[in-house]
Amino acid sequence: MSGSLAGTLRHDSTRARSGTSPGWLSRIRWGGLLVGAVWLALAAVTLHLPEDGDFPYTTDFAIGTALIGGLLAVALPLSASLGRFGGRLSDRGPWLAVLGLGLIVWELVTAKFALLPMPFFPPPQAIVEVFFEDWPKLGGSTVNSLVLLAGGYLIGAGIGFVLGIAIGWSRSVGYWAHPVLRLVGPLPATAWLPIAFFVFPSSWSASTFLVALATGFPVTVLTWSGVAGANKAYYDVARTLGASQTFLIRKVAIPAALPHVFVGLFMGLGGSFAVLVVAEMLGVKSGLGWYLQWAQGWAAYANMYAALIVMALMCSGLITVLFRLRDRLLAWQKGLVQW
Repeated sequence: MSGSLAGTLRHDSTRARSGTSPGWLSRIRWGGLLVGAVWLALAAVTLHLPEDGDFPYTTDFAIGTALIGGLLAVALPLSASLGRFGGRLSDRGPWLAVLGLGLIVWELVTAKFALLPMPFFPPPQAIVEVFFEDWPKLGGSTVNSLVLLAGGYLIGAGIGFVLGIAIGWSRSVGYWAHPVLRLVGPLPATAWLPIAFFVFPSSWSASTFLVALATGFPVTVLTWSGVAGANKAYYDVARTLGASQTFLIRKVAIPAALPHVFVGLFMGLGGSFAVLVVAEMLGVKSGLGWYLQWAQGWAAYANMYAALIVMALMCSGLITVLFRLRDRLLAWQKGLVQW
């Protein structure tokens, strides 16, 4: 089904707007109606089939999915006239259909027929209930995780950037720093947990150090690689024109290293997020890692799945922001690395 939907919904927005193929537009309309029908079927299954359990937000979930189905049934057939948004919406039509079908299966095997045991496998409306009922605790944990991640990530990225430039530019710095980097850098940041929580005065500062450590190593190595790999002819031309050492670093070395720097930032973000969750599980009193451990301790698996969804959205959103920044700063390489 998803293959036929992909053939139906994916189209060239310019061609669609020009109206050169009425048959093409007809297939878009029927595909959009089909996607909307999937979500309306999800609403019907949720609302009308009897439940094996008591879930207060069943009606709210059904109403929400019915609204989504109605909007998709209207918007997808009109996507050709909605510009860029319509193109993106129609391109994601098959995924929206598969998501709706997946939610139908999830609803049937949990709330309706109890094929998967509770509380380990809650239905979708149980997770919706968490977002409505426990949003102060979950939202506060998300904010605290973002603050902790931002602090450690910025510190690690800043130190790694400066150290990478210094190693790549100066042989003396590289002589002393390279062996230490090779010895300490490959160690997982989580291996430093016992030492960090003993040395630092608070669990917050220890967690910040661990996040900075996870970020700093890849940024340092990739920045160093970018500076060392810059075309030597650029330096020769700049020196011929009277450029100083500071100018060579600011206007030649750093721009040449930026593509590598962003690769290090991407790697550091993934590593720092993993360290963040582990550190919060062991030390701090609020955060997504702490929330996961709290939910598991109380067998509140719906809360745990809700936190995992928030984590996935947060990490994906931060990487997207980083890619947007990369495309803006490195316009000549826009689209070279995809996310």
